[in-house]
Amino acid sequence: MTQHDAGHVTPAGHDPQGTTPAHVPPTGLRAALTAELDGAARAWLDQALDEAAAHPGTHGPISVWELRLAEAGRRCGPAHADAARVLVLHAARADTDALRRVYTQGTADERRAVLYALPHLVPGPDALPLVEDALRTNDTRLVAAALGPYAARHLDTHQWRHAVLKCLFTGVPVDRVADLARRAHGDHELSRMLVDYAAERTAAGRTVPEDLHRVLALTGTGPAAPGTADPHGKES
Repeated sequence: MTQHDAGHVTPAGHDPQGTTPAHVPPTGLRAALTAELDGAARAWLDQALDEAAAHPGTHGPISVWELRLAEAGRRCGPAHADAARVLVLHAARADTDALRRVYTQGTADERRAVLYALPHLVPGPDALPLVEDALRTNDTRLVAAALGPYAARHLDTHQWRHAVLKCLFTGVPVDRVADLARRAHGDHELSRMLVDYAAERTAAGRTVPEDLHRVLALTGTGPAAPGTADPHGKES
C-alpha cells in the first residue's frame, strides 16, 4: 500500500486497476495487509478481527468492533486504515443495518470503508442508499469509493450515467468506476450526454477532460466530441 492512497493494495495476481479493498477478496486483503504491517500493528489487527468475529452484535450503545474502526488509522497507519476497517467489518459480518449505522454515524474515513466493504457483505441492492448518498457529496474520495463493484452491479442505468458524469465534473479518475467498459459499451444515451458536456465546456472556452474521450470511445456509439479532436482533451 502506498501512503498517497490508503485504499489500494496490490496482492500478486490482481489487476492493478482493481486494487482497492472493494476489489480484493478479504483473504487476499488480509494477507497483503499482514505482510506490510509491523509487529504491533499486526497484533492489534489480529485481536480486532478476533473480537469482531466473536462479538459481531451490539453490546450497549456501540459494539466492540465499531470502536476498532475508529482506532484503525492510529493503530495501522493512514496508508493501511481502509483495508483494516474493511477486514473488521467483514469479520463482524456487518449486515445492512450495521453498515448503515456506521456510515451515518462515522467519520468520512469510516464511511469510505463501509463503501469499500459493500461488495463483500451485501449480496443484493439493500445498501444502495449508502452509495446514492456518497454520490451526492462533494467528497471525491467518497465518490470514488462508491463506484466500486457494488455500484457496478446494482446502480440503475440512469444513476450510473450520472455517476460517470459526476466523475468528470469533480475530477475523479474514471479508472475508479468498476466495470466501466462493460456498462458503457453501446450506451447511446451516455454517449449523447458526454458529447453535450464536451460541447458545453468547449463553448465556455474550457478544456474537455481526457477521461471524457476515454469513456466516449468505450461507448462505441458516437463521433468525437465537438471541438476536441486533440486526443489529450484540448480544444482544436
